Amino acid sequence: MSALASLRPLPVRVLVVCTGNICRSPMTEALLAERVAAEGILATVMSAGILYDGRPASDGAVAAMAARGLDVANHSSRTLDRPMIAAADLVIAMEPRHVREVVALFDEAWSKTFTLRELARRVEAQPPREQTEAFAEYLGRVGAGRRRVDLLGDDDALSVLDPYRQSQAVYDATATDLAAELGQIVSRAWPQAPQADLWETNLRFRGAEI
Repeated sequence: MSALASLRPLPVRVLVVCTGNICRSPMTEALLAERVAAEGILATVMSAGILYDGRPASDGAVAAMAARGLDVANHSSRTLDRPMIAAADLVIAMEPRHVREVVALFDEAWSKTFTLRELARRVEAQPPREQTEAFAEYLGRVGAGRRRVDLLGDDDALSVLDPYRQSQAVYDATATDLAAELGQIVSRAWPQAPQADLWETNLRFRGAEI
């Protein structure tokens, strides 16, 4: 490896978690991956769920993403496990109970695991990430004062409600909601996005099987 290659910064690895990995998390993965690629952000995105392995994205999720020019038709669900969590720099959950599942598998993940809505509100309340600020340091600033007890219940204000088996209109509204929350997070966490070879970094992330 050349000296220049060894100095290349590593991508921020984002893991998105929901219940089945067939509705909310694959939509979030697709939306966030498209956003970071469009802005040249050095980040990779994958998703997993609590329940299923090998299931396709729901028809509603496929249609909602297709309407935005994104393709999740070949998505195959993955069951969350400890190595996935350990390898991620940021874990975005759809509900508080998903945060609890993540932390139950890997307690050290607490400081990097948020619900999507919690993270969006917290980044809005903090100054944007500094260009020289390490991502872990930024998350520490964003998460200052968090208490595990605050995520013990099922709080709709901290959750993206599950569109599973609901109408296409609900899926489309969920996609719009996800995109808005992700936009808030990206604009604060990566206000000055570095350029990246996203093709290479995504291959590295997938190849690690996290």
